[in-house]
Amino acid sequence: MSAIALAARQFRFTNKAFWRNPASAFFTFAFPLMFLVIFTSLLGNGQVELRRYELDTTTYYVGAMAAFGVVSACFTNIAITTTFSRDTGVLKRLRGTPLPASAYMSARVVHAMVVGALLVGITLLFGMVAYDSPLPTGGPLLEFVVTFLVGSLSFAAMALALTAAIPNAEAAPPVVNAAILPLLFLSGIFIPLEDDAPAWMTTIADIFPVKHFADAMRAGFLGNLESPQGRIFPFAWVDVAIIAAWGIVGLVLAARFFSWEPRR
Repeated sequence: MSAIALAARQFRFTNKAFWRNPASAFFTFAFPLMFLVIFTSLLGNGQVELRRYELDTTTYYVGAMAAFGVVSACFTNIAITTTFSRDTGVLKRLRGTPLPASAYMSARVVHAMVVGALLVGITLLFGMVAYDSPLPTGGPLLEFVVTFLVGSLSFAAMALALTAAIPNAEAAPPVVNAAILPLLFLSGIFIPLEDDAPAWMTTIADIFPVKHFADAMRAGFLGNLESPQGRIFPFAWVDVAIIAAWGIVGLVLAARFFSWEPRR
């Protein structure tokens, strides 16, 4: 059986295991929508000034929570669940089976990407119905999809790299959250960073991939908004390049330091 067929079979097993845990599946999909409703209820009555354009706060959070869903599925969930699988001996036992390591990891990553895509789709549709937010079409839709693909793969690679720094399963949630939560705030996911945001915040955020991912997703999501001067939120391929660069670094570190055996 080819490696692709083995990966496809493992994907089916991973998908079945995911949906057979309804509580976990429910909250995986509920969290972005829950945050969207909370933030729009608290802050959604006004507008956010981005690129000198007054954008409805509700529309802003629809795009932000779509990006958050991808980060949650492809970074947070992969890092935590992989660490638990490592420390419970699941990964070690898998190494003793004929299943190639590449097929197992590919299936895990593809499943996370499918979950992330579902989260994005549900969030955008909910935003369209509840808040009358737009849906990307044409060229911006293609940019949106490319950003999703590059971002989800890159965050998955960084998640696998991060597992090397997590000493045990109990430490996984705090370590992963400590790594990602500050960036979610600094990158404008949870709180809009308007044009007058402090320079030190934007400087730090520009170093890491979360802000570039959020900006690229927003540019694709709102790519059909135009002014007489052109697109209000122009798409910057440099954002995608920076995300991909972080993904490559994560992949190299994961290949070098990833452990299949429990840490002691």
